Amino acid sequence: MSIVFDDIARGVRLAGVVAGGEVTVVAVERNGETSATITYKTADGALGERIVTTDDLEQISKVEGRRWSFDADADAFRLASEARRMKWAHLADPFSAVDTSNIEPYPHQIDAVYNKFLPQRPLRYLLADDPGAGKTIMAGLLIRESMLRGDVARCLIVAPGSLVVQWQDELWDKFGLDFTIMSRMAVEVSRSGNPFDDHNLLVARVDQLARAEDLEAKLATTEWDLVVVDEAHKMSAHRYGNELKKTKRFELGELLRERTRHFVLMTATPHNGKNEDFLAFMSLLDPDRFTGRLRDDALPETGDMMRRLVKENLRTVEGKRLFPKREATSLKFTRPRQRRPYGCRDLRHWSGSTASRPGMRRSPRRQPDGCIEVANR
Repeated sequence: MSIVFDDIARGVRLAGVVAGGEVTVVAVERNGETSATITYKTADGALGERIVTTDDLEQISKVEGRRWSFDADADAFRLASEARRMKWAHLADPFSAVDTSNIEPYPHQIDAVYNKFLPQRPLRYLLADDPGAGKTIMAGLLIRESMLRGDVARCLIVAPGSLVVQWQDELWDKFGLDFTIMSRMAVEVSRSGNPFDDHNLLVARVDQLARAEDLEAKLATTEWDLVVVDEAHKMSAHRYGNELKKTKRFELGELLRERTRHFVLMTATPHNGKNEDFLAFMSLLDPDRFTGRLRDDALPETGDMMRRLVKENLRTVEGKRLFPKREATSLKFTRPRQRRPYGCRDLRHWSGSTASRPGMRRSPRRQPDGCIEVANR
């Protein structure tokens, strides 16, 4: 039903003024008998203006009835409202991942996730706590919390082949995260031809990726929100003079760094005793800061990108030690005096005292004094 200019007034809802939606008239100004200027507000609250002629009135209609009828499906409304509430749950509960996971984290785990990881955007971090600190728990908390906050949708975990099943099981049992293990079968059955595009949550073996050029080529075309590397010290590089020898695992780490927004390395042994190698390892996180040579063998500051806690510093919520205190002491002992075999005047002819090389077999030979020289076996 077509309308006339007299039907257009402030507060009237019209359809056909803009494509795909209704507008509410804010003001109308007549420009004569054949046109009018309408100022309107869309459903999003945006203001707009349009000159309407008598020919345009044929496509414009007046919307009758109430704007909000409240007659929709109540169950669907509750589902949508719960989804929205969960999306913004972290605003009211900053530890929502802890409350929705099947874990009881220790203070050092909460500190790593909520004080070290989450405040950094983008995240580049090396977690180098001692074995037993629960680095898998910290990674799961980070993934869960980031997903609840809407910051992470695609996550890749790179681990040694012997640990991928453990990662998959713990992330499902403790955090309800359904990760898929990357395999050759996944490559063959991939509908898109790229298994990295088919799965948003993926666990891959480090050597499988580092040694397969075809997989690296597919990985280079994908984007990730978060990549976590376990036993990251395997991604090593060694400097010989002025040349830096990169392993295939190290080159994989460089590729992963470029394909993700957040990058976390986890290892209990980050330093092999050579500062130059450690500097190259840290370049996986920030090449602009750590690439190059050291001056006077002094390492740059890494406190904002690395944390290392030894077992003696790990405590429960009650302040008790997680591990017994390690004490190294030196024990003194007296070596017993060697007894000379009966009838042997020279200890050199006694078993074990000759300078024969280990692993060599020699036939015993009789000495002039009647003793037998026995070779070490």
